[in-house]
Amino acid sequence: MASQYDSPAVYHPSVLMLGAGFVTRPTLDILSEAGIPVTVACRTLESAQKLSAGVKHATPISLDVTNDAALDAEVAKHDLVISLIPYTFHATVIKSAIRQKKHVVTTSYVSPAMMELDQQAKEAGITVMNEIGLDPGDVDVCSSIDHLYAVKTIEEVHAEGGKIVSFLSYCGGLPAPEASDNPLGYKFSWSSRGVLLALRNAAKYYKDGQVVDVASKDLMGTAKPYYIYPGYAFVAYPNRDSTPYKERYNIPEAETIIRGTLRYQGFPQFIKVLVDIGFLDDTAQQALSSPVPWKEATKAVVGAASSSQSDLEAAILSKATFESPEDQQRILSGLRWIGVFSDEQTIPRGNPLDTLCATLEKKMQFEEGERDMVMLQHKFEIEHKSGARETRTSTLVEYGDPKGYSAMAKLVGVPCGVAVQQVLNGTISEKGVLAPMNSKINDPLIKELKEKYGIFLIEKTLS
Repeated sequence: MASQYDSPAVYHPSVLMLGAGFVTRPTLDILSEAGIPVTVACRTLESAQKLSAGVKHATPISLDVTNDAALDAEVAKHDLVISLIPYTFHATVIKSAIRQKKHVVTTSYVSPAMMELDQQAKEAGITVMNEIGLDPGDVDVCSSIDHLYAVKTIEEVHAEGGKIVSFLSYCGGLPAPEASDNPLGYKFSWSSRGVLLALRNAAKYYKDGQVVDVASKDLMGTAKPYYIYPGYAFVAYPNRDSTPYKERYNIPEAETIIRGTLRYQGFPQFIKVLVDIGFLDDTAQQALSSPVPWKEATKAVVGAASSSQSDLEAAILSKATFESPEDQQRILSGLRWIGVFSDEQTIPRGNPLDTLCATLEKKMQFEEGERDMVMLQHKFEIEHKSGARETRTSTLVEYGDPKGYSAMAKLVGVPCGVAVQQVLNGTISEKGVLAPMNSKINDPLIKELKEKYGIFLIEKTLS
């Protein structure tokens, strides 16, 4: 089908896309199908060429975003910049866009460093649209997909004179159930280090009007079974700091606000043992600086008397706690599966966390033909003006296509591509550093994502 941009008489807006990670392809495809020229920029030209291969209107280049002059020169040639590189670089990109008066779209959360640029962005007359799609950099805390439907329900309830008593939002990027065939029930579609580091975060949330703080070492111990549908055995735990959402979602009346992560049952107990015995520590250890048998590395990490399996297990049992004898047996069996008691050589990374990551990345990849899955659910406890109460849910289950996009890539890349077009065509016209937190921005995104791409949450009233 011909695009509105295919006519030579029509001005062609152009886009600079920074990054070539696994979530970028759906964004590139959507813009290509719309006839929008995209320059794909990566530090290495090879990465940009690989992503651009066979894509109409895509031009690969090499670009170092830490080189201000080079970044400014490329930004100046385009109408909008998509930053799909690590979030630590977003402020640098936004500063360049402000200098060149160009729009920006990111999928990441608005960091303090980004928010500091809000007034400058307004003065430059540019839109900096963030939190579009799932944010793989903030493991399993969804961004615009959940914002869109959280804000929708909250605004509807407030318009009717009601209030939100409790707001729970849980999201998980997981292997499909049939692919959850390892002791952790998990596979990596992106950086294993990022996944494991997120498990060391502390958490903070509102529960029954009180602020609850969870220390990082206790996070996995807070995980509880969480029911969504009968066919899934989920557990849930809080993710980072949920307290700002009282203000962000305009629900000062809410007594409970928890945003968190979904995993399959058994995962938290396994991770808790890895924490207890020191495998999520990133402190340098000499024993992990060169290849050694895994059992020798484990001896150093857990402080065992020797590298015999009996001594290693004894050291682990002295440091870790288990919920039951069955749980103990399951987790020790899982550690054997990872290979930490074996003669297999480590891939040394200098510390326990990264050395473990190197092995997990080999053992916990998606195999050919396997699907990933994203599960997201909001649960609202609502009190109506009459005093009557009800529970509403908004739920999304998305499976990846082994021959196409993963669920995670689709739910990051497609909303990002839609938002880029809506900024370019003026549908999203507000200036400054933005997130999808009001219906003026959100309603057109909800409409297009549902009607054109089949991405939406199913809304139900339970009681």
